[in-house]
Amino acid sequence: MSIGDERDLAGLMAAGRVVRFALEAMRAAVHPGVTTAELDRIAARVFELNGARSAPILVYGFPGATCISVNDEIVHGIPSQRVLAEGDLVKLDVTVEKSGYMADAALTVGVGRTTPAAAALAGSAERALAAGLAEARAGRRVRDIGRAIEAVVRGDGFSVVRPLTGHGIGRTIHEHPLVPNYDDPSDDTRLSDGLVITVEPIITMGSGEMRETADGWTIRSADGTLAAHVEHTIVIRDGDPLLLTAA
Repeated sequence: MSIGDERDLAGLMAAGRVVRFALEAMRAAVHPGVTTAELDRIAARVFELNGARSAPILVYGFPGATCISVNDEIVHGIPSQRVLAEGDLVKLDVTVEKSGYMADAALTVGVGRTTPAAAALAGSAERALAAGLAEARAGRRVRDIGRAIEAVVRGDGFSVVRPLTGHGIGRTIHEHPLVPNYDDPSDDTRLSDGLVITVEPIITMGSGEMRETADGWTIRSADGTLAAHVEHTIVIRDGDPLLLTAA
């Protein structure tokens, strides 16, 4: 969506705050021995206390309040009785609806002590996000964001998962435009002041190829390598973007 007035901005900021509260609470609870269902319940309680709802449940009927993906699971992992172990790499992806507005963000968190390779992958995703955000300004192109992201990721020796992209957001989860994590020369879409999008590097240690799983939701790396995912919902402006889901 594009922001039409101050009411839109206030609504989006309120939704973004709930996303951030939920992610902070979940991250604080990540430790060996916790289940992904327990983390999901923490987020659901934050939603309830703040008058928000799970957007994936509302829009898609997803079987969890949040998406929690572990190790080679890239995105859309279903919360379950899976117990997190020392060294796991967990992706926490939270999207909420509050008063008709939606916001979306994700973190990649190591469980206890992770390997240097896992830490490098997560760090690359964070740097790629920062590079993408630096290009997210009115008048620039969507493809400029993707080019900056992929340059960081490839420079670090990792791969973007090309079919999985950022997107417009606001009144529902996925809106126009798509925001790929690579340079798409066929797309000259310009970023306009007030446009609300997500920027979300989704990367793996291997080829970047993915596969769907039998549960109909979870997407894994095709080669079984670790994946990382970080994300913010932002508002495009003439200068630095407004990060709706930042602390």
